[in-house]
Amino acid sequence: MKILGEELGSRGRWYFALPALMLVLIGLYLLAVTGQSRLERADERVHASEIRGQELDDLRALITGTESEQRAYLLTGQGADLQAYTASVARIDPALQALGASYPGGTASATELARLQSLSRRKRSELDEALQRWDPGSRSAAGGIQPPDLGRGTTAMIQESLSILRREERAESRAATARSSAGLTLSRWITTCGALLNIGLVLLATGLAYGDMRRRARQAAELRDQKQALSRQVRERTRELTALSTHLQGVAEQEKSALSRELHDELGGLLVAARMDLSWLQQRLPTTDPAIEQRFKRIHESLSAGVDLKRRVVEELRPTLLDNMGLFAALRWQFKESCRRAGLKCSETIPELELKFNPDAAIGVFRVAQEALTNILKHAGARSADLSVRLVGDEFVLRISDDGKGIVPGRFATSDSHGIASMRHRISALGGTWEVRTPATGGTEVTATIPLSSMLDAPPAQAAPAA
Repeated sequence: MKILGEELGSRGRWYFALPALMLVLIGLYLLAVTGQSRLERADERVHASEIRGQELDDLRALITGTESEQRAYLLTGQGADLQAYTASVARIDPALQALGASYPGGTASATELARLQSLSRRKRSELDEALQRWDPGSRSAAGGIQPPDLGRGTTAMIQESLSILRREERAESRAATARSSAGLTLSRWITTCGALLNIGLVLLATGLAYGDMRRRARQAAELRDQKQALSRQVRERTRELTALSTHLQGVAEQEKSALSRELHDELGGLLVAARMDLSWLQQRLPTTDPAIEQRFKRIHESLSAGVDLKRRVVEELRPTLLDNMGLFAALRWQFKESCRRAGLKCSETIPELELKFNPDAAIGVFRVAQEALTNILKHAGARSADLSVRLVGDEFVLRISDDGKGIVPGRFATSDSHGIASMRHRISALGGTWEVRTPATGGTEVTATIPLSSMLDAPPAQAAPAA
């Protein structure tokens, strides 16, 4: 109840009332079914009583008619009257049997019915006896018995028994009718209560459904507001992280540039000075000792290797070609040098004329190409690679492809794909789009499309032709 109260508010307790009301409704339905059964039984009793009453009236009329037809024959001697009498007598036994089948056994009515059946059979015997003793030709009774007086006492007893049974049937019919009326009244009350309860259940269910819809609407609105708030927070955090990442990348490039200058100026000067001093010593202190000559030669080679290492490190930190010759020259050198060291077959398509690119944009594009080449060398297992730079309208398009094994499915979702994330972020920071796909011919193709407006210091006077 507390949980429903917290979740559904004040309407929560009504959900517990629904099962109880349903049980009451089921109880009313069962009562209605029982009352209908009682009503049907009462109607059957009324109908059975009416049938028995009709059979009693028919038996009374049959006995009276038989007696009248017998007297008519005795008075007229006509054969038609005899035939009518015979037919009436023949119907007495079937009528008694049908009447006996209508009464249940073991009741007072059954006892009176047995008496009626006995009297009716005796009356029939008396009528037959009178018919046998009567001589129609002489129109006088044998033994001096007058036809109208024969069996009159039996007739009176039959009439009395029929009256008793008829009164009992009327009482039974009234009782059955009263029971039927009471059952009908109870059924109406039960039906009325059930209808009212159904109306109440419908109203309650409608109210609960409406309240539940409103609650769900409020929850949906709250969830929508929370989602919007979370979306705003995500956008804000994304902007902050993007700005932070861009700032960190800028700081890293500045640090690399500063370190590159220091290495070039300081370490380069030291190494060159050391080689010059070594050459001076070698000239001033000539020797024919092979071991000393070998040592001088080894020192020269080590200093030369240090100068080459310094040059490579400086170029990796901040390519001097990028600052001195431009982006296109730096891309050509980087691509050829990487392919040369790895033994790859390389081809590049780069415009001859170069626009004046923004230094930050130029280093960003260069780092994207550098990272793509690094991925080819480390992961692709390629035998050839291609670099393409095009200026299409107001867009700068960089495409790098190889014939290696392609991107492993799910590579972008892994936590160690920092190089891919770095490329995507650099292109997004320049307002461009970035795509990596595996062509039908195999390998990997990286395409970056950047607006020229975000790469140029000033709008170009005339765009360079597309390569």
